[in-house]
Amino acid sequence: MRVLFIGDIVGSPGRRIVKDRLADTVAQQRIDLVIANCENAASGFGITPRLVEELLATGIDVLSGGNHIFDRKEIFDYFPHQPRLLRPANFAPSSPGSGLYVGEKNGFAYAVLNLQGRTFMQPIDCPFRAADTLLATLPPHVRFVLLDMHAETTSEKLAMGWYLDGRVTALVGTHTHVATADEQILPRGTAYISDVGMTGPHDGVIGMDRAGIVQKFLDGLPRRFEVAAGNIQMNCVLIEVDPAALASDSPGLPVSSPAAVYPEGAAGSQRAAAMSITRFRLRID
Repeated sequence: MRVLFIGDIVGSPGRRIVKDRLADTVAQQRIDLVIANCENAASGFGITPRLVEELLATGIDVLSGGNHIFDRKEIFDYFPHQPRLLRPANFAPSSPGSGLYVGEKNGFAYAVLNLQGRTFMQPIDCPFRAADTLLATLPPHVRFVLLDMHAETTSEKLAMGWYLDGRVTALVGTHTHVATADEQILPRGTAYISDVGMTGPHDGVIGMDRAGIVQKFLDGLPRRFEVAAGNIQMNCVLIEVDPAALASDSPGLPVSSPAAVYPEGAAGSQRAAAMSITRFRLRID
């Protein structure tokens, strides 16, 4: 099984490169499942129902979110109608939508989880405890589990990676819009990267026009930020999974008892192991 995760889609340039390049990429790379973070798709802030449908029509199977997912008020009433659009599961329980989607693709059951970190971000429920709760709800036949960990700091993302190693197939970090070079397979078989990076214009500052951002740093005055335009890139990771290989059977499994590290009941969970995780980026003029 080959899974593509697309980093934060920013504005119309990000949507454009997904529309232009995703279908060919899926065909050439023999992709089975496509997941993308969409929380910046509407002019850099939030997403609308029309844009959700537009992105799903390109071939994306599930869309994850983050701290900007509710920036557009029209998305509130739309969430119950589109289960493939996620918001972080550790938002308030009264928030619209869900942070978990369970589906099936080509006869293979999968789950996508969405959580948000707390360090240097808004105060919300603990993502670590939320992860435990979500994973406990998954039926045994769901072997592939991907978590989009939307967080500011690499330390919080990496801590979550170690906490969930062997309990999810992949943990991909989003939010900073800057790709990291720490992709790896953790000892129990979980694919990990601190941040996939951004899908959109790279000639500005994390997707926004650089002139307004620089001026903001100079004078500290409030101003409206506009999406940048040039050097459009699609930053992705390709995760290869062997559905027959269990994460708990992966090479490098520590000898010590999992019960000493993981919460009660976690040691018995078995996910499909990731074989590899590869970063790549596409560009358009």
